[in-house]
Amino acid sequence: MSTSQHTNAALPADTCIFNKTDQGAPRVPLLIGGAFIASQGQELHAVRNPATQEILAYTPFATAEEVERALQTASKAYQTWRHTSLQVRSGIFWRYQQLIRDNMEQLAALLCREQGKTLADAHGDIQRGLEVVEQAANIGHWQMGAIAQNIAGGVDTHTHLSPIGVCVGITPFNFPAMIPLWMFPLAIACGNTFVLKPSEQDPLVTMRLCELAMQAGLPPGVLNVVHGGAEVVRQLCNHALVAAVSFVGSSRVGQIVHREASLAGKRVQCMMGAKNHAVLLPDAVCEASLNQIVGAAFGAAGQRCMALSVLLTVGAARDWLPLLVEKARQLRLNAGHEAGADLGPLITPQARDRVCQLIARGQAQGARLLLDGRSASAPGYAQGNFVGPTILADVSCEMAVYQEEIFGPVLCVMQLDTLEQAIAIINANPHGNGVALFTQSGAAARQFQHEVEVGQIGVNVPIPVPSPLFSFTGSRASKLGDLGPYGPQAIAFYTQTKTITTRWLHATQTAPANTTIGLG
Repeated sequence: MSTSQHTNAALPADTCIFNKTDQGAPRVPLLIGGAFIASQGQELHAVRNPATQEILAYTPFATAEEVERALQTASKAYQTWRHTSLQVRSGIFWRYQQLIRDNMEQLAALLCREQGKTLADAHGDIQRGLEVVEQAANIGHWQMGAIAQNIAGGVDTHTHLSPIGVCVGITPFNFPAMIPLWMFPLAIACGNTFVLKPSEQDPLVTMRLCELAMQAGLPPGVLNVVHGGAEVVRQLCNHALVAAVSFVGSSRVGQIVHREASLAGKRVQCMMGAKNHAVLLPDAVCEASLNQIVGAAFGAAGQRCMALSVLLTVGAARDWLPLLVEKARQLRLNAGHEAGADLGPLITPQARDRVCQLIARGQAQGARLLLDGRSASAPGYAQGNFVGPTILADVSCEMAVYQEEIFGPVLCVMQLDTLEQAIAIINANPHGNGVALFTQSGAAARQFQHEVEVGQIGVNVPIPVPSPLFSFTGSRASKLGDLGPYGPQAIAFYTQTKTITTRWLHATQTAPANTTIGLG
């Protein structure tokens, strides 16, 4: 298929928010007070197809007045929404999950075009977010309090999980469906209202998901969307009406968000950068383990905070490196929508250049290049931001390719003698998002999971992101704030526990004054 045959595909025809303007590509709207409106902002960011550089839309950066209006609208809507019954809130999200399922193909195609990942991975992106929408639909179970009767003479105590107010979400480019769906459904289901700032690089699927949420029955003002950069983020983090801020993105921006929002008295959770390790023991199932490592290292072109970017081979497992290289070499690089693509392009030319520079630095610092993806390309997509699977061996902890999050399809390999050495390297790394061990030894697995200091551990599972029955528990430098973005921890983040202690007195009952702290 030639480039001219696939660059003119229209944005979704059955939605009003992406209608093309006289200038060609549409401007992405804001969502304020239940209406999709045109921003008056003059700064525009081009949303490009990473495989072709076709401009799909322009993201306008919202003005300070528009951000203020979104926050004021959310605050006003909260006064009513907070009192809406659990049954009504739950029903909206049951309808919402069905609308997402009904529109899955359209959503995946849109995500694929603007972000670059394969169609299969785009479906996975949406599906993992859909799991949290289903958690929101079951909010009656998650938001239950507790009660204890007669804890003192005639005294009962019970708890309520009450909403906290206006919440803000700031989301990254690499999961434009999953991460927003990790945020606003749970926050809103708990009785809060929400202002979302998606990535300006690929906001189209996010906006379509917000449109479907409105169709599911969210009242005006409960969900609002603004676009922008640092100025918009700072306004959201510091505004007096905001109760909580949830962020997923780079460590540099996450540290700023956490500092500013915390100083402004907000609850804050920031999921940030990572350097995830996989440990391969010689007793592992060779074929299956290598397949999983290749998929986790190079899937989504490495643009995952849970990507396996470092492989620690122990003992004789180093002999499997040629087979690992061959498996990586066989991965098919193409535009995400093309049949059979295993990985697509990086998000921008700048991202591609940065990855290639880090590969070169790795070589210059002594790493051995086993597979070089810098010259890789996809037929018919000469303008694509492609980097093929790349493997560097003999990597040391002092090298830039180990110290920096590459965010590309690059796997760094270290060859070690013992599991203890691998654990020491992992624990010395400041990040703690995820780690995996490949082995058939229960004893080794038990030692590993007890001694490794990482929040999410997989045993023969390369990307150990748990279902919403549990919480996302990245740790150390990968996370700021105590509570994760979904699961039970997210319910705690988006609610305030109120404890009520009661004693009901009979009309004729008397009691002496109690001057102690005891309940009596």
